[in-house]
Amino acid sequence: MRAVPSALTRLGLTLLLGSLPASGLSIPALPPDTLPEILPVGTPTPRPAPPLITSPAPTSPATPSPATASPSGRVPTDPLFTRQWTLPVVRAAQAWALPGVLAAAPARPVTVAVLDTGFVNSPELAGRAVNGFDFVSDPARAGDGSGRDADGSGVGPYAYHGEVVANIIGAAHDGRGMAGLNPRVRVVHVRVAGTDGQISVPDLVDGLKWAAGLTVPGVPVNPNPARLLNLSLFADFIPLTGCDPRVQAAVDAVTARGALVIAGAANDGADAGGYSPAGCRSVLTVTSVDAGGARPEYANWGRSVALAAPGGEPGAGVLVSSVSGAGGVRDPHGTSLAAPHVTGVASLLLTVRPNLTPASLRRLLTTTAAPFPGGRCDPQPARSCGAGTLNAEAALKSALSSSLGK
Repeated sequence: MRAVPSALTRLGLTLLLGSLPASGLSIPALPPDTLPEILPVGTPTPRPAPPLITSPAPTSPATPSPATASPSGRVPTDPLFTRQWTLPVVRAAQAWALPGVLAAAPARPVTVAVLDTGFVNSPELAGRAVNGFDFVSDPARAGDGSGRDADGSGVGPYAYHGEVVANIIGAAHDGRGMAGLNPRVRVVHVRVAGTDGQISVPDLVDGLKWAAGLTVPGVPVNPNPARLLNLSLFADFIPLTGCDPRVQAAVDAVTARGALVIAGAANDGADAGGYSPAGCRSVLTVTSVDAGGARPEYANWGRSVALAAPGGEPGAGVLVSSVSGAGGVRDPHGTSLAAPHVTGVASLLLTVRPNLTPASLRRLLTTTAAPFPGGRCDPQPARSCGAGTLNAEAALKSALSSSLGK
């Protein structure tokens, strides 16, 4: 069993983002040179979710405003929108303005599974978030008095990691809080992380299969099988020497089922090829870049990385809504935030081209990526970040110009 990582190395666990404490907990001020991720501070007490902010939010003069990016005027009125610097980086507003992308509610919304810390009742996803299943088999780590059960609610100081990931993918464009990449997507929360923030291989394997609609012994079949599986995490209790064969077999099974696995590259500043699922075949592995297109020091790299997306850096995190945050806002950083940007855009692609295969989705997302400044994300060529930075507009234009996946 691998030693439990230090608070610095964890950057939020085997989950790939700083840990987020629960609502009602006081957050001590951090020194200016400290990572902005908040460390866990005790056991959460269930409380009603605070309302999302609705008053206008100031825009930092150093942050480019995306308000002028949409030529058709399809600009969200959510007060955090002008501070979400990641959206203009991936050209989200330009993608939303394309014909058919957000013009009308889809007959059948695209379903995304977030394999993470579990369900949190976020106002950003009201009516579109599904409390899926709890796959944490160890009762001591589950923290809810039982092992696996049908209540996938998040438990413990890391509970809101999954909420933040889901909100990046699908937060509503409703004039409050933040704007998600696909405000009409349906999110199924699949709990695979214990209260310690760690993920065992058997729990991850069964969570993967269940999320895609495959049979898992002793568990009811998922009534909402997902086309996209977001894994802002990596499996624990195993050596970081390559993709675990059990995880690879699960990835192969869900890919054959027609689901694309999108995973964060991890936050150790190392080769992502040693991690599961980041180093597995058929996984679209995503690393982080900052606002200037460079790889932050923490972000993993290497040949297994397919694509980069904004993940923030110390002092310039990704602004997100969270019921755990003061005023309903957090600004963590990590490849946990990069992966759901790609998942959100992939769900838009499936909205306009519902029959795209996992291989076609991967090809659209990677071949349309924006080049890194100077041709690379890092001065050292071995520390590569994939095909480029996620470009939602280019990916959607490419999909709409083709009959593939109609």
